[in-house]
Amino acid sequence: MSQKIRVGILFGGKSAEHEVSLQSAKNVIDAIDKDKYEVVLIGIDKQGKWFLVDSSTFLFNADNSKLIALNKSGYGIVFIPASGGEFSNLTTHEVCNKVDVVFPVLHGPFGEDGSAQGLLNLVGVPFVGSGVLGSSIGMDKDVMKRLLRDSGIPIVKYRAFKKGDNIDFENIVDNLGLPVFVKPANMGSSVGIHKVASRDEFENAVEEAFGFDTKIIIEEYIEGREIECAVLGNRSPIASVTGEVISNHEFYSYNAKYIDENGATFEIPARLSEGMAKSIQDLAIKTFTTLECAGLSRVDFFLTKDNTIIVNEINTMPGFTTISMYPSLWQASGISYPDLIDRLIHLAMERFEQERSLTSTYLDGK
Repeated sequence: MSQKIRVGILFGGKSAEHEVSLQSAKNVIDAIDKDKYEVVLIGIDKQGKWFLVDSSTFLFNADNSKLIALNKSGYGIVFIPASGGEFSNLTTHEVCNKVDVVFPVLHGPFGEDGSAQGLLNLVGVPFVGSGVLGSSIGMDKDVMKRLLRDSGIPIVKYRAFKKGDNIDFENIVDNLGLPVFVKPANMGSSVGIHKVASRDEFENAVEEAFGFDTKIIIEEYIEGREIECAVLGNRSPIASVTGEVISNHEFYSYNAKYIDENGATFEIPARLSEGMAKSIQDLAIKTFTTLECAGLSRVDFFLTKDNTIIVNEINTMPGFTTISMYPSLWQASGISYPDLIDRLIHLAMERFEQERSLTSTYLDGK
């Protein structure tokens, strides 16, 4: 029997999406094919410390999304640069383990924004998902939208502001109307997002958004259906069937996504004409390639009453919880959860081998 591939599941992290990452990691760990893969669990606490944790006790309150927490009973570790996947015990300084590939089930800053991806590049180990550039672009909603706009991909009207900028409410209303959405530029899972329709709501939302990021965006409100499409692949990505999010909250908020089991329902596949579904799938792939993504992404759209398709954003490491859209879309497309994980791991190793084959030394004239 061939030796199992050792997969490091990296989860937790310093961001406000820490608990979402714990839920996603739990589902990945439960679903991964244990006959093919040996799982190594690496938890990151909210202070950014890394721990090698036991698979049977790595979470407190694992089945309670409101109280779920990382069990830091393991010992601290650090990856060794240029080691090909080795890491050492922070206390004894001994090499304690090695992984063949890493699945960074990390959401938000310090995990999904290129930070972890850059570290894993320095370690010299394959990892699931986009590289540094695709991850950082996908995280920053302002930069993402600028690149999409310059590529002719339709986006919502918005304004971006940095901490300390003068933000004039009347000017926002004149340009974007009311209501508007106020969002941290670098955050996912609807953390820190508010839909506002008055000056008081606006000022409070801006203050909260700046609590999560030094840059925020303010977007026009689009009345329309929320359609999502999953993308899978590297150089030749494919798109899943489309799905529609029907929120039972005012919008598809953090609570609707992860806390309230009845917060939203998914209609998969979405009730769209064949031509409309194909147009959205094609635009999802174009968005994925425009933003230099790899491995996986979920592209979120608005579909207006006059059938205009607008790209809202991309998520380069979408949620993997039992109620998450990304695995659900692939399930409906004929790819099971374990098979999806298998494909993502092999895509990571394929991309790593392609990048490793590049020449790293240049001698002029030779």
